[in-house]
Order: sequence, then structure tokens, then C-alpha cells
Amino acid sequence: MTVPDPPPLTVVRPGEGRSERLGGFGVDFKLWGHDTGGVMSVVEHPFAVGALVSPHLHTREDECSIVTEGEIGFRSGDREVVLGPGGYVTKPRGELHAMWNAGSVPARMIEIITPAGFEHFFRELYDLVAAGPPEPSDAAALADRYGLHFEQPGWLPDVIARYGLDAPGS
Repeated sequence: MTVPDPPPLTVVRPGEGRSERLGGFGVDFKLWGHDTGGVMSVVEHPFAVGALVSPHLHTREDECSIVTEGEIGFRSGDREVVLGPGGYVTKPRGELHAMWNAGSVPARMIEIITPAGFEHFFRELYDLVAAGPPEPSDAAALADRYGLHFEQPGWLPDVIARYGLDAPGS
């Protein structure tokens, strides 16, 4: 039996990697799928005060988040938690989830995405937004290509009010 060659060693030093900002939410690209043989990708997400990632679900990947700074709130399904530095949470594919800065200072988390591939959604979204306000049909087509679905659940207004978040689209 032939064992495939492992991907080459990838080193990303602090502060290295492409960084993009989408309003109060950012993406710092650390490990791409080509760095891991497609097994996973890793990004960091800085959250400005008031930042909210709208409720969505993934159909192709699972995510594990590790809070490194500040406080980040998570809602996945009917479970809600606020975590500080060192807190971990999983967000399984197929389950509606949202994330937000739950504190009064900027926050940051590491996101491990398995399998790899979804990191390209963030890159394409940034490119789409950088060209000017995207047409809703273009944004919907991008989400569809990555198996991403957005929803507006009944619990969202309560979360926005409790944490003083920027409403989606604001």
C-alpha cells in the first residue's frame, strides 16, 4: 500500500497571513486547504465591539472555535454560551449558528474548519464587497456555491438587544 506524501511543513508566524475586514468582522487567513492536504483550514476572526455574524448553517463543513481575546457569544441550535479566552465550542454542519462580540472590548477567536475549502468563501466575499455593495443575487450565488444558508430566526432580535449588536445589514 502506498501512503501519499504529506503536505509540506507550513509555518505561519504571528502577524503573518492575508487579513481582510468585512465591517466589524475580520478574517486572518492562517492555514489554507493546500497547506493541510484538504483536511482542514484555520482562520482567525477579530470581532469589533458590536460585531455579529448573522445566523447561518454550513452543509459541508464543521467548525471548532477557540476564543483567544475578549468575550464571544455563540448560539448553535437552541444552545447559547459566552466564552472568554481559552473557551472552545463546536458548531456542527447542518445546525444554525451565530457568533458575536459579547463584551465591551475587541475580541478574537481561532476557527478550525473541516474539511478545508470554506476559507475561499471569505476571500471571495471580500473581493465581492471590495468592488462595491454587492447585488443580493451575487451574494446569494456565492453562499450557494459554498453550501451556506442564512436565516433570520426568532431569537435574533433578543440577542441583538441583549448585547447591543449591530443588526445584519446595518
